[in-house]
Order: sequence, then C-alpha cells, then structure tokens
Amino acid sequence: MASESRQVSERIDRRVSEVYDFVVEPANVPRWAPGLGSSVENVDGRWFVDTPDGRAELAFVERNGFGVLDHYVTMSSGEVFYNPMRVVPDGDSCEVLFTVRRRPGLSDEDFARDAGAVQADLTRLKRLLESE
Repeated sequence: MASESRQVSERIDRRVSEVYDFVVEPANVPRWAPGLGSSVENVDGRWFVDTPDGRAELAFVERNGFGVLDHYVTMSSGEVFYNPMRVVPDGDSCEVLFTVRRRPGLSDEDFARDAGAVQADLTRLKRLLESE
C-alpha cells in the first residue's frame, strides 16, 4: 500500500552546486534543520544526530551530479526513515524539493505539522545561504 506524501519546496538564489554541497555535508544539519538534529557527530565515518526522539544515524546517498540528497535516518529503536530530497537547477538559482511521507497511524494534524517543520527548515536554508 502506497503511503501519502506531500512535496514541500523552496527556491534559493544560489547555484545548485553550492546548495548541494552545503546540504550534503552532515555537519551543517544543525544550521539549517535543527528539528532533525541539534548536534552532529562523526564516529568512524558514520554521522549521528541528536534528535528530539534521541540519537539517530544520518546517511545521505552517495554524492552524485544529479542533485539527489535522499537520506536515511535510523532511530535508536532501529526504525528507518527514508527521506527523498532533491536540489534542481533553475538558471543561476535552484529549487530544493523534499517529499514528506506520512507514517502509518499519523494524524492529519501531525502530518501537517511534519510538513510545516520541513518547510520551516527549507526556509531557514534559503535565508542562511542567501545571506552568505
């Protein structure tokens, strides 16, 4: 059974390569997505974030030239969340797209809250990168 999803996006007035290079670096997560992780730590090449629900491992897909920023978040419980994310060029600017997936049993209000939190993170990313 397919899960429900919602696409959130933000246009950023920076080159796609600059946005991609910033986002794919796990050490930058607390700067633009503090809801995901307030701090990060690299342990033997694996990245861990301190989330509101405890420590989790964060792993981006292999670096690529297509702007794919998909990543996995593995909670301490072993539950794994796959997060589709892209940065798409648009001239000298770009658009960051994130697909928010509804977890089983999640209420409409909580699903809307998750999508809103991701939108806030993308807006924070825009402000941060456009101010540098």
